Amino acid sequence: MTPGPVQLHAALRAQVQGLYACEAATDLLIAHASWLHRGDFVNGFVHTGPGLTSGVPMAAVNWPEAITALEEGRLPCSGGERRLLKIVASLAEGIPVDLRDTLTGVDAATISLVAAAVLHAGGHR
Repeated sequence: MTPGPVQLHAALRAQVQGLYACEAATDLLIAHASWLHRGDFVNGFVHTGPGLTSGVPMAAVNWPEAITALEEGRLPCSGGERRLLKIVASLAEGIPVDLRDTLTGVDAATISLVAAAVLHAGGHR
């Protein structure tokens, strides 16, 4: 069973707690409010389960598979959604992204979210 949005957000955050770049990526993914509302993304690339020691619900995104699907056209989306997902994957998993190409055309609201994520990843929360 797929968790609801609130539970999914909490599980994603629980998985990355204390890892600044991963926290930043997770917060950016949640704040953008696009990908986590898509069944093809959540059901295909987000894996949930109990924490190994705590039993707390956790969720993780399989970033290499998600970006491969994006590049192969199996995750159709707008240009802005595509750019955002690439930035999030780079923060979360270190998947290379060309910032010059990726940031071009991103709207002001998303740029603000990305800037906050970069600060968070650098330890400036």
